[in-house]
Amino acid sequence: MTAARTTGFTDINRQHWTLRYLPPWARPYGRLARWDRPIGIWLLLFPCWWSLALAAAPNWGRLVGLMALFALGALAARGMGCTWNDILDRKVDAGVERTRGRPLPMGEVKLRHAVIWMGLQGLVAVAVLFKLNKFAGGIALCSMLLVAVYPAMKRVTSWPQVVLGLAFNWGALVGYAAVTETLSWATVALYFGGVAWTMVYDTIYAMQDQRDDAIVGVKSTARRFANAPKRWLALFAVLALGFWTLTGLLAPLGVGYFVLLAVVAAHFFWQIAFVDPGNPASCLMRFKSNKQVGWLLLLGLIVDRLIGT
Repeated sequence: MTAARTTGFTDINRQHWTLRYLPPWARPYGRLARWDRPIGIWLLLFPCWWSLALAAAPNWGRLVGLMALFALGALAARGMGCTWNDILDRKVDAGVERTRGRPLPMGEVKLRHAVIWMGLQGLVAVAVLFKLNKFAGGIALCSMLLVAVYPAMKRVTSWPQVVLGLAFNWGALVGYAAVTETLSWATVALYFGGVAWTMVYDTIYAMQDQRDDAIVGVKSTARRFANAPKRWLALFAVLALGFWTLTGLLAPLGVGYFVLLAVVAAHFFWQIAFVDPGNPASCLMRFKSNKQVGWLLLLGLIVDRLIGT
């Protein structure tokens, strides 16, 4: 098995438990699923949890059980999507400094084994769907097209982050439907706020690869917004806050939610004001900080329900 390179800027987190405690043969599969970089699991999971809190609270017992179920689903779905992305992008990844050490470009995993691993994770995700009602399961299945086409979008459009946002925040619809077997306008606003949020954090993420992406021909909003990145980030942050404000008005939610939303606004300001688009470490740190945005909004939804109980 070929050892991954350690030179240059890489996304391999060698301190993560999956690279220290898993058997050597299993570590490349954990990296295909991005277990060593759990921020993506959180970013996929939070929209699910937000909508569950919007619908299930103050039924706390049911809320906790559904949150655990959706956590398992997010782990499997994100791993499946990342494996699919790496299968399609294996040649592109070989030409990008940050990703050339991934298992497929390095030959640590054979292509057919990666396909099998993707299928196994997909089976876990499907098993979670069978625990949902038919309406929620049907909505969840509708996201599969977005997941399937996303890796190809970076070759045909400068806006692949839009497709990622549509896919990554789909759980905002599924969570609410899992509780109520319906959708609401508040949930739709929550969803589109999440899409705008993705435009912020994934543009920052893509800033790490602008130079290499230009060489290999990969498109992104980071490259498209290169002349005025902070103006565009601010625009999408305002859109996210606007949709989430609309969620609070439509639900309707109380003052606790809006106080935490103001803290989210301050966090957006910090991200955008201090990110350095030319510094990969600065971009990665701001990108990872969006886990705090997810927790803040979730706390706002739960606190509002606690106050109203």
